Amino acid sequence: MREVTPTRSAALELADERKLMHQGYEFLDEKRTLLATEVLKQLRVYQERSDALTVTMQAAAATLAAAVERHGLDALQAYPVPGTPGLLENKRSLFLGLPMLAAPEAEIGGTAAPAAVDLSPEAEACRAVFQQMLAMAADTAARAGNLNRLAREYRRTERRAQALEKVLLPEVEDAIKRVDEQLDTMEREETIRTRWSHKGPMAE
Repeated sequence: MREVTPTRSAALELADERKLMHQGYEFLDEKRTLLATEVLKQLRVYQERSDALTVTMQAAAATLAAAVERHGLDALQAYPVPGTPGLLENKRSLFLGLPMLAAPEAEIGGTAAPAAVDLSPEAEACRAVFQQMLAMAADTAARAGNLNRLAREYRRTERRAQALEKVLLPEVEDAIKRVDEQLDTMEREETIRTRWSHKGPMAE
């Protein structure tokens, strides 16, 4: 329980503090609503990307099986592939100060692959779908990171809003009530003393 000296200035300070807390709570309440909306939006996008990645992985497994059947495992391992790609530059944006990432739309590539000695459509299809899968996996991972950041910020905002609503604001309201009651009591006592002082000593 907060101990406050019952004065008019203390009452005014508490009223100002309550006003600021209400403004802070309204801001946090709006922020957590925006965060919850963005979480649902990002979750839908992540689910779509994740489902598409699953389909592509199944296609990759099918093309790999066809390429192994065409070349054999040892020969396919020697099949030329593009050079190592450079660092992936994610597209960046901000939402309430939080970084939101997304992988580029283009496939992840590198230097061109050397010409194959035993070129085949099966091996080329396998290479293409695995390259596509790599790009999709990068985007899905970026979306998962977005969700983690949003969820962490939502929990932090929720804790602050709950602290204001359930702890700090009730403490200030209680302190204002006690100060007002004490001031009213002091004013009544002062009024009574003033009346008695004006009457003077009672006649015997």
